[in-house]
Amino acid sequence: MTVIAMRKKITEYLQTADEKDVKAVYTFVENKIEPVACVIDDETYKELERRTKSFLDGSAKMYTLEEARKIARERFKEKSKQ
Repeated sequence: MTVIAMRKKITEYLQTADEKDVKAVYTFVENKIEPVACVIDDETYKELERRTKSFLDGSAKMYTLEEARKIARERFKEKSKQ
């Protein structure tokens, strides 16, 4: 089936579909219809740039997944004791 034929079938279907089905189709394509705008303030942008630069030049402290899990578990235990 061609894309043109698919569009025609979808259009015809939506003309007679019940409210529930129209809402479901709309929810499925909503992000394509109304793109979400992402606005980042200057301070956040500068911080992201700083982090990107430190990652790329190797000066950022990096953790393996296991190291990150260990740190998270230790901090959770510390918070639980308080």
